[in-house]
Amino acid sequence: MATERPLSALPSPLARIMAFVSILVGGLAGALIGYALVDIQAENAGDVARGIGLLVGAIVTAGGTAIVAILVLRAIGEWRTINDRTS
Repeated sequence: MATERPLSALPSPLARIMAFVSILVGGLAGALIGYALVDIQAENAGDVARGIGLLVGAIVTAGGTAIVAILVLRAIGEWRTINDRTS
């Protein structure tokens, strides 16, 4: 008697954790890049300008990383579905 896995669109918990961590790392990298970019380009940049560069960099890169992570998680789900049909 084969035990069937219930149908679910949710990826594994490990895949979701890895996606979340990658979004955090992407946001951190973008924050560092945004801060450095403002610091290098503006000689007398104040803390507000650096903070805006940091915030914008973090939001943009975390958003882009989130889009890629969602696409990867969906692809994993579709691949599992196809794999289950062929077995």
